[in-house]
Amino acid sequence: MQDGLERGVHLFNEGEYFESHEVLEAVWTPERGPRRLFLQSLIHFAVGLHHYRRGNAIGAGLQLQKALRKLSSYPPGFEGVDTSALLRDGGAWLAAVREGRPIPGRPEMRLVQSVSQ
Repeated sequence: MQDGLERGVHLFNEGEYFESHEVLEAVWTPERGPRRLFLQSLIHFAVGLHHYRRGNAIGAGLQLQKALRKLSSYPPGFEGVDTSALLRDGGAWLAAVREGRPIPGRPEMRLVQSVSQ
């Protein structure tokens, strides 16, 4: 594991959204350049789902919207994350939150390859 990105994704996939946010934020803080905004988008996804779980639909919607906007400029597979699937799934999560429906399935960030390779 190079810098905690894999750990943050793993925690997200385990439903540990607050912890995922903490780990990803530690990676994001010193980062400069294009990777910084990418990491911030992942943090927004984690915070959005943390808000959702706590019943804060407004906060969840705002965070998911920010996540989608920031992630949209990154190519598929950036940093080993399946960004195409995350954009698709994140859009479904946001739609569910806005419509007051349960989020479909179990939210997941998929890796297309190990980030430590």
